Amino acid sequence: MSYDTLHLHDGITQLTLLPGVGGAIANWTVVATGQPLLRPADEQALEAGTPRQLGCYPLAPWSNRITEGGFDNPEGWLALAANTDNSPLPIHGSAWQQPWQVIEHDERSALLRLESQTPFAYTAEQRFELDGGRLTIHLQVTHRGKSPIWHGLGLHPYFPRTPHTRLQAGAGQVWQCDANSLPTGLGALPEHWDFAEERQLPAVHTDNAFIDWNGRARIVEPDAGYSLEIGSDQAIYLLFCPEGKPFFCFEPVSHPVNAHHLPGKPGLVLLSENQRHGLTFTLHYRPLN
Repeated sequence: MSYDTLHLHDGITQLTLLPGVGGAIANWTVVATGQPLLRPADEQALEAGTPRQLGCYPLAPWSNRITEGGFDNPEGWLALAANTDNSPLPIHGSAWQQPWQVIEHDERSALLRLESQTPFAYTAEQRFELDGGRLTIHLQVTHRGKSPIWHGLGLHPYFPRTPHTRLQAGAGQVWQCDANSLPTGLGALPEHWDFAEERQLPAVHTDNAFIDWNGRARIVEPDAGYSLEIGSDQAIYLLFCPEGKPFFCFEPVSHPVNAHHLPGKPGLVLLSENQRHGLTFTLHYRPLN
């Protein structure tokens, strides 16, 4: 398939966007060395035409899975169908499955916008900015429907993983999950999931939401000689570590998995027409001494 790329650079890093493929980031690399800072997308991944083969994509108007075929809103039930061929549940909203438009850009920044009618009317925007090796992403959704609906947001970045990759990301509790990665209850952090101090990624399969996060984290890649300092205005992250894969995902999200059916709908925001909800995420590249 054909695709149009948009390139940003700040002299230290370069960002390649694919607006027409879900508003996704294809690659983020170090200019001097070509070192990938997100999972690298080669020509085959670009041609696949899906954000799931790329470096990062937006999650709107919700993150992760929703059960029961939809969810309730003040003015009625919103029915949802499965939206991928590898899951029986609707997952990650609809923004990643639609082309975005480039509204403005210069060498260091870009604004992308999506006007969506699926599964209801909303406008999503992503602003990307590069400055001194720091990538800032601001994701925002504006509800356009006449009736209020519950919204959630997230970002889905894929990071390179080696046996020596380390993570520091303190949290208070973790949502335990069943075999289908659906939450069964909040619990204390087991030792292998306690990232209060920097440690290697877990050897066991992990696909869990961590809450009471202070919005700061650090990924260290000693084999490649750099770290990423992470910042977010969210209090939840989802950690996805599939076994045997050369990548992992550290996702800032506004709500836990299936929050639409958890007591109190934690982290979701009920938006009326033209009300907004936003999320900010920063990644700062730093060479290791």
